[in-house]
Amino acid sequence: MNSALLNGTEQAFEPGETLYQWVSRHLGEREIPVLCNDPALKPFGACRLCLVEVAQEAGQPGRLLAACHTPVMAGQHVSTRNDRIQRMRRQILELLLSQFPAGRQQPAAGENATPFQQLLQEYGVHQTPYPRAAEPGEAENSHPYIRFDPAECIHCYRCVRACDEIQGEFILAMAGRGSLSHIIQGAGETFSAAGCVSCGRCVQTCPTNALSDRYRSKTRQYDRQVRTVCTYCGVGCNLEVKVRDQRVVAISGAEDAAANRGHTCLKGRYAFEFAHSPERLRTPLMRQDGQLQPCSWDQALDTIAEKFSQIREQHGADAIAGISSARCTNEENYLMQKFMRAVVGTNNIDGCARVCHAPTAWGMQQTLGTGAATNSVDEITQADCLMIIGANPTSAHPVTGAKIKQAVLKGVPLIVIDPIRTRLAALAAVHLAVKPGGNIPLLTMFIHSLLQQELIDPDFIRERTEGFDQFAEAIRARSIPTLEQLADVSYAQVSEAARLYGSAQNAMMFHGLGVTEHYQGSRTVMLLADIAMMTGNLGRPGVGVNPLRGQNNVQGAADMGVQPHQGAGYLDVTLEQNQQRYNEHYGLPVPAQPGLKIPQMFGAARTGSLKALWIMGEDILQTDPNTCEVRTALSCLDLLVVQELFMTETCAMADIVLPASSFLEKNGTFTNSDRRIQKVNAAIEPLAGTRPDGDIICDIMGRMGYPQGEYDADSVLQEISGVVPFFAGVRRDQLGTSGKQWPVKPDGSDTPILHREKFSLAGGRGRFILPEYETSPELGRVGDSYPYILTTGRILEHYNCGSMTRRTPNLELVDHDVLLVNPADAHKEGIADGGFAEICSANGVTHIQVKLTSDIRPGILYTTFHFPEIAINHLTSNVFEQTTMTPEYKVVAVNIRPFEPGRDTPAVVTNAAACPVR
Repeated sequence: MNSALLNGTEQAFEPGETLYQWVSRHLGEREIPVLCNDPALKPFGACRLCLVEVAQEAGQPGRLLAACHTPVMAGQHVSTRNDRIQRMRRQILELLLSQFPAGRQQPAAGENATPFQQLLQEYGVHQTPYPRAAEPGEAENSHPYIRFDPAECIHCYRCVRACDEIQGEFILAMAGRGSLSHIIQGAGETFSAAGCVSCGRCVQTCPTNALSDRYRSKTRQYDRQVRTVCTYCGVGCNLEVKVRDQRVVAISGAEDAAANRGHTCLKGRYAFEFAHSPERLRTPLMRQDGQLQPCSWDQALDTIAEKFSQIREQHGADAIAGISSARCTNEENYLMQKFMRAVVGTNNIDGCARVCHAPTAWGMQQTLGTGAATNSVDEITQADCLMIIGANPTSAHPVTGAKIKQAVLKGVPLIVIDPIRTRLAALAAVHLAVKPGGNIPLLTMFIHSLLQQELIDPDFIRERTEGFDQFAEAIRARSIPTLEQLADVSYAQVSEAARLYGSAQNAMMFHGLGVTEHYQGSRTVMLLADIAMMTGNLGRPGVGVNPLRGQNNVQGAADMGVQPHQGAGYLDVTLEQNQQRYNEHYGLPVPAQPGLKIPQMFGAARTGSLKALWIMGEDILQTDPNTCEVRTALSCLDLLVVQELFMTETCAMADIVLPASSFLEKNGTFTNSDRRIQKVNAAIEPLAGTRPDGDIICDIMGRMGYPQGEYDADSVLQEISGVVPFFAGVRRDQLGTSGKQWPVKPDGSDTPILHREKFSLAGGRGRFILPEYETSPELGRVGDSYPYILTTGRILEHYNCGSMTRRTPNLELVDHDVLLVNPADAHKEGIADGGFAEICSANGVTHIQVKLTSDIRPGILYTTFHFPEIAINHLTSNVFEQTTMTPEYKVVAVNIRPFEPGRDTPAVVTNAAACPVR
């Protein structure tokens, strides 16, 4: 056993442990004061406040060493607080205090003190004998969130290192020497001009108020702190929510969370003010004489229950449908599908979880047996090669994007397959700028090259898979020139990517909506699984096939059965044994025939067979394709119920609107992209007049005669654990601070890595599948009338339809969508940078501002969909993924021409007036 003496007591230490880590483990983190040290950063040793005395023999004078980066050695005698050390620490604090201009720094005590001020109090340092620094300049207050006051900077470098080592943006630096040294924001004079991504990690690590945010989080002016999970993307960041007087005043990342290790993005840390927006719905609304009018909760819920019952009696249960929400908790999604199946008696339940990532689930279920991430994002550090296809993590999944970026900066080769030159593509060893719709031809070439270069794992293939020989033979028979033409990428480029991936000991891949939201999305996922299997990159750390989920609870909503063909736990609703399982738990018979997917719901509404629709937390008029047809379908319903935070476009068409509560106002669980089930805790009480979604569902269930009882998230989770096989051991009080990754066994043990020994298919073997390539019907429209392909995505500052982020200061960072156009295309069409263009598809027309960039290849246009006035989904088509009916958002045939607002036409969206209203 390795040991040393700590203040005279022998204590064991771990190999490689620093003095600071060793002392903190035995005596607590406050035993040795630190200012430049942050556990999330590499040891730095700038402030020297962590000095300890280290001697080789007892009673002998020792050396003063910085504990934060000095390793413990056997036999050392370490003293942490003798007179010599304390005197030296006071002198260091006096020197640091001298860096504050006279009158600018007053030592403070209590809850309002910064870490630096707390140390000044602890060591009795109130003045400094050293000359005070000169006034360093004005504070920088131009950023909507981040404040920088150089007069309070102690030059600890923590902000610089956090920006470099965690976010990887390299925005901050130290300029000048000696007393003239100071922090600068890169090449710009402000954070925004320097390219800051506003993650706030510099603010969180700063031990003074040199860096603070608009909410002054470090001053600790809050009543309590509540830990919960972020409401935005599927990374599942844990947040520490500071609350004062029932109002959220600040948010920071939870340092010990497995999902984010203290880091957050702009949205997670700062974009929470929507919860207190005066635009929040505060009372139920019911349509009377053509207008939505306030009504009581009892009136609204009685009407819903009465009309649902009447429609079921007159037209049958299948005349009613529900759309659930990946924004809501597992418990609420479970209840919504249970309501439709057990109370109403229909499988007409769907949601955006299936809409966006159904091809992931289907493709992986066919090849591997389980349609979820095989590994964890925190295993990125164990990968020797990374591949991203159809995803832009630095914008859509920023904390994961930062982890990938850090790995690349450390030398891990990255392959990016994307028509856009994203931030990560700019750092990639190989960027394959595939033509939208060309994923399958490109991956077919990738597999062909792996075979040609013999970069496969014969043992893994033989022992753990089936169908490889036929698969390989069919791949070799493919025409490479044809594939090159379809993908618009050369075989040589693809072969270089295949070499990097296939020769790596651990290769890890990620994919996003740029894979799934295509005509052949599920087929593309199958090829990704094929690639992982043939190279043996499954079943161990640092490998796998890992979907990046777009919303916070996409994984959980699908797990809970929010899909028309599979109930809770992905059990096929047509199989008798599954029906019996649900019947026993629900106490009522469940239907045996699959229900309607969302596009089918719209068709049924137009034909009159669907009479009522309940939508929970989705603005489908903003997010679903071909908006005019969606509007037409909604106008045909006898009853439209919408449950929401704000008055959306979809709410405006509703017969009854129910005001729901935000994630900050509810308890439950979310499941992130890693299958990690995490606790959601209410930080504040529901806004007056609103109710949590689960509470609303339970109330309506009771009014329709089903004894669900009052809503209690813990009780519902216990019910789920009895229904969903892979939730068997999930108990809220055992989820801890970082949750558990399903499947969770009855004994509570979880599963960070899937398929370690066998796959989830019959026989335990993975199945090689080679899908045939079929050109998307939308690509067939590309020609003289529509020569360009429009594809869409997200930006960092906003989220989906923007209903939350546009009600925060994020709007000061980005206040409109733009269309990215290659300069060659803009020149050909006569469109100027910063000017406007009219985009026209077979489905509609809209107008948008243009930004010229070589990051997008000629023939391709790119935009986002965060601002409803642009209504980009008026252009998208009715082409859906072949098997799962996921909309093909990523391929739209369009043309463009110059447009001058105010002269050509006053309308922003020229086909909006043609759509019906209620």
